[in-house]
Amino acid sequence: MRSYRLIPFIAALFVAGAGIQDISAAEEAALRIKTVVIDPGHGGHDPGCVSPDKKTYEKTLTLDIGKRFADKIKAAYPDVKVILTRDSDSFVTLGGRADTANNASADLFISIHINAIDGNSSARGYSVHCLGQSSKKGNDLFGKNLALCKRENSVILMEEDYKTTYQGFDPSDTQSYIFFSLLQNSNLQLSLALAEDINNALKGGPIKNSRGVSQDPFLVLWRTTMPAVLIECAFISNPTDLAALRDKDSRDDIAARLLKAFTTYKKRYEGSAFTSGAENDPAVKPAVPAKQEEPPKDTVQPDSTVWYGTQVLATSRTMSDKDPFFKGYSPKCVISPKLRKYFIGVSGNLADARKANAEIKKKFSDCFMVKFQNGEVTRIK
Repeated sequence: MRSYRLIPFIAALFVAGAGIQDISAAEEAALRIKTVVIDPGHGGHDPGCVSPDKKTYEKTLTLDIGKRFADKIKAAYPDVKVILTRDSDSFVTLGGRADTANNASADLFISIHINAIDGNSSARGYSVHCLGQSSKKGNDLFGKNLALCKRENSVILMEEDYKTTYQGFDPSDTQSYIFFSLLQNSNLQLSLALAEDINNALKGGPIKNSRGVSQDPFLVLWRTTMPAVLIECAFISNPTDLAALRDKDSRDDIAARLLKAFTTYKKRYEGSAFTSGAENDPAVKPAVPAKQEEPPKDTVQPDSTVWYGTQVLATSRTMSDKDPFFKGYSPKCVISPKLRKYFIGVSGNLADARKANAEIKKKFSDCFMVKFQNGEVTRIK
């Protein structure tokens, strides 16, 4: 019997620069990771994948790993808010999971799952996925993971009027996936960076085989406006993987490795050695200082000048100011270790910057306003 896989669909519509008013210190927040949403897949009447002996359910494993991971982040980083899309054996609709991420204005979304192939006990290992189209042969949007994506996305069939809710999307129809190749995601570089960090951290753990990082059309990643990844921790259909998944110490080890990946990503994103307690964790290695590079010509140098603008991209790559991504705008760039943040609609006058932001939002749905002063970028809520 076919078991549907529940992948939450996140319709995150972040409204940047809401309200026309002067900003205050309380309205500004440093660009740090403040909120993480952890999504244990499946739950309630949706068991997810089931072991060959019918004794172990994916929904149970993902909840246990997710809760362990959440507890470890809370212990290492008390200032980071951690939200679980479910904390019990309950079914959560796709819309409900979307509301969880949207209402929290999450900085990261991490969806946890367990893989399976019916009738195949040899497939094993973990994989990490983010939205997009890979340039690797055989590993692109219509490559080897399409069957997995169809299974992951098929849970929407459990909902009434799903074609209206999901704009006519049919998880069984290959043609429905074509539109994914047209999507532009300004968080793709960050999602890929997080995926690589997770893939590297899981190496040497209880699940021995890495199946790598892939870019695939999962509904859960389709409309997220924050960096987002989906992890397939192991194969419940493989006896070796299953034995590890059934061992609580192994599940705790997986959660600890996810914390290690989170720490690596957090240090890079925030551009500092800020650890807030995680420096005492022997599993976490100190951040390696970033190699100093020559700044691009459009780089903003720290000074006392104050300006406001709209951030549209954070990436590890140096982008040309003529890149089509910027859609004709001339960007400014602020460099932090391993990241370049690009801003458009820049002005020394807040009212003018807000006016520009209103137009920019029509082309960059996941943008947000910032203030720049003394080399520091702060978000305007």
